[in-house]
Amino acid sequence: QVQLVESGGGLVQAGGSLRLSCAASGTIFSIYTMGWYRQGPGKQRELVATITSGGSTNYADSVKGRFTISTDNAKNTVLLQMSSLKPEDTAVYYCYYVGAWTTFWGRGTQVTVSS
Repeated sequence: QVQLVESGGGLVQAGGSLRLSCAASGTIFSIYTMGWYRQGPGKQRELVATITSGGSTNYADSVKGRFTISTDNAKNTVLLQMSSLKPEDTAVYYCYYVGAWTTFWGRGTQVTVSS
């Protein structure tokens, strides 16, 4: 089992920045993928960014150049630095972990960007 706890969401004005953090605990495998999905009001959940244990990253086109995903392996934490935020980035952001063909999800953290 893997437990994921997100933090760092909040309210920010358009153009501002936020950093989300997701701390993983439990059985962490050496090979894994972690990342973030989001679900905005009335929208389907969409992939935001992923990072593998090897350091490969992937971003949704809508956030490329504005968001950066990284990990702090010593703390089993994945970070999402979000800059130049737009109102359309408003969503609940969910952290996820995939290891040994099993996916775990965090409970989500709300990000609200005001215009």
